[in-house]
Formats: sequence, C-alpha cells, structure tokens
Amino acid sequence: MTTELRVLRREEWDQWYGRLERAFGGVPVPPEERALWSELTEHGRSVGAWEGGECVGTAGAFTFRVSVPGGSFVPAAGVTMVSVAPTHRRRGVLTSMMRRQLDDVRALGEPLAMLTASEPEIYGRFGYGVASYQLGMDIDTVRAGITAPPGADGVRLRFAPVGESAAACEAVHRSGLGSRPGMLACPPGWERLALLDPPANREGASAAQCVLAERDGEVVGYVRFHNKPEWEESGPNGSILLRDVEALDPVAYAALWRFLFGIDLTSRIRVRNRPVDDPLLHLVTDVRRCGVRVRDALHMRLVDVGAALVARTYRASVDVVFEVEDPFCPWNEGRWRLSGDAKGATCERTSYTADLALNVRDLGAAFLGGVTLSSLAGAGRVRELRGGALAEASTAFASDPAPWLPHSF
Repeated sequence: MTTELRVLRREEWDQWYGRLERAFGGVPVPPEERALWSELTEHGRSVGAWEGGECVGTAGAFTFRVSVPGGSFVPAAGVTMVSVAPTHRRRGVLTSMMRRQLDDVRALGEPLAMLTASEPEIYGRFGYGVASYQLGMDIDTVRAGITAPPGADGVRLRFAPVGESAAACEAVHRSGLGSRPGMLACPPGWERLALLDPPANREGASAAQCVLAERDGEVVGYVRFHNKPEWEESGPNGSILLRDVEALDPVAYAALWRFLFGIDLTSRIRVRNRPVDDPLLHLVTDVRRCGVRVRDALHMRLVDVGAALVARTYRASVDVVFEVEDPFCPWNEGRWRLSGDAKGATCERTSYTADLALNVRDLGAAFLGGVTLSSLAGAGRVRELRGGALAEASTAFASDPAPWLPHSF
C-alpha cells in the first residue's frame, strides 16, 4: 500500500501518540503525562506517515529558542516524538519525515534544528552532530562528602511543597537561562513538565520533595528529589534520586549538595543529568566514589549554515573558510567564509580557497563550543587545508562554561 505523509490532525493525536508509545516498548505513559504532551504538541509542526487508516510513523517539532555562545537565544526546532513502526522499517519512512521536517524548518526561517536521541547512531546521516554531553553519577555518600565554601552555614534550608514552591523554583531557573549554551527558552506551559510526578515514574521512591535555599528571606536555590528507602540485614541503604538542583551562587549550590549528602538512612545519590563541568566535581572529597559517566545529550543540526554561524559570537578572532559537505540539505553545501570575534560575526558564501573541510554534522557538533574542532580533526572528521586554520577556528569556537541541556523534550 502507498504510505501518505501528512500534517497531524487533532483528531488523530491519540492514535499517533499510541503508535509512538508502541515503538518505545508499548508501555503507556501515565495519564497525567499523556495529557500534558497532548497539550504541548504543536499539531502544525507534527507529521504522521499513514498507510490506509493506520499510523506507521511519527515525527514532531517544538518551537524553541536555544542559547548559544555569546548569550543570545536563537530560534530552533526541537525535533521530537520520532518513531517508525517495526513493520515498516527500511522503506524510507524515516527519511521522508526528516526530509519534510527540515524543509519546513527552513521555510520557517529557523537556522537550527536539534534533538535528543534514543539511539545516537540514527541521526548523523541527516546532519545532526552531538553538540553537548551530560554527566550521570552514582555517588557513594558514605565514602565521599562535600567540602562547602565559607558561608554555607548561613544559607537557610527548608522543605516546601512542590506545587507551592514551583514559582520560586522557576524564577531561579529563569535567572540562569543563557548562562550556558544549549539551554532552552520554552513557550508557556513547559514549566509544568518539571512538576509531573506520576507514581509509575518514581521507581519505588517517594513523591517528589523540594528543599529551598534562602538568604535574607530570598530564595537563592532549590533541589527537587525522591527518597527511595531500602533496608539490608546490616541496616539502611536508601537512595536519593535527584530531579534537579539550581542555585544563584556557589555557596547556596554547595549548601544544597551538602544537604543531599547528609539525608538520614541513605548511602547514595543517583544523578542523571548534570553539566560535564559541574562544580560538584570540585566540591566532593573523593570523585572516584561518584561513579561518573558521560553520555550524549543535545544533537544539533545547522539548517542554514550562514545564519547559524552569525547568530553566535566567538571566543577569539577568527577568519576562516569552511568547505561544507551537506548532501541531505544541499543548499548548505560549498564554501563559507566566517569572520568573527566576541562582538559578532559575518558568514557569507565565497570563492576563496577553503581552510577547513568538514561535514555539516561536525559543524553542528562544534557549534555550541563543547566539542572542539581539533578533537573532531583527531577523529578524521575535519580536514585542515591551511596550516594554523584548525587551531584558530577551534579556539574561537570554544565555550566556557560547557553547553548543557537541563531537560529533554
């Protein structure tokens, strides 16, 4: 039968989302989570592949702005909810949805598309490169502790109901937006995602708990977590499952972590998503007891190379010509001359001799400054055609602090 690709109709959402659930294992998400995703779905930016009356493929996009080096927020399509029915693999369904989606993103004038991947190897062929990473940790709080800076004892900590404290926590979160590349400015309604707490998602732990950090009556930080009590013959061996922790200053941040390390009847903290340069690595007394691991986070795609490279600033002066390969979006292919510094940049097509040659995937990986062009060259993915060009461009593209995506989408 012929497969039809079309924009998602509102009355089709339940079947469309059900096919997505089936592709990810067939376990329905909790009703409250499903209801929120129904509200957040942008139907005009979502497509379904249909064979007769059966949905066999799904793909959507959210309208975001993402922070880039220099602090600006740039329009970006948040690609999401991508699936193909197991019965319809290797028929070009995914390629057709990616083709349609990137054409639509370009028509909307968004220079970037981005996603988080369940299987990272899928999206490189569509021009997405891994632009940020995240730390996970399994911290042994019996053998490791926190060395807090002076002033931590002056931070007041108190429990607060998750719902009642949501506005204060959101204010702290928003104050940090743009402090790192890779952070999202989301439309209204997205703040509710952080408050979802269905029992099915707790892994046997408590309902979400919130502790606020205050100084002079003002909220300067917060932590949200679950407590999972466990007992052995030798005694308590509970775990803290961290949801999120943010603070306006280093002292409040350390005070919150010291609190987590000291919760009675627990011996470990499970952390899923922190930045790769998290100050926690320097607060702990023994990083070897933290079970640090790294995984990919945000995959970035330059939909319009020129507009994307102009949208960010550069850590050092740079004047370099890229030879860009982009077979999936051929409008990007060719030579681009980038000239920029910490104040701004220009990027235009040129006939000048190329200094560096690379695939658009690898330009996307380096775009947020967390992956160096030099490391990509070491993997054979960037070719230096003019001596010195690689060091110049790699230094200019770098970001301090490292990029980080606090939450998925």
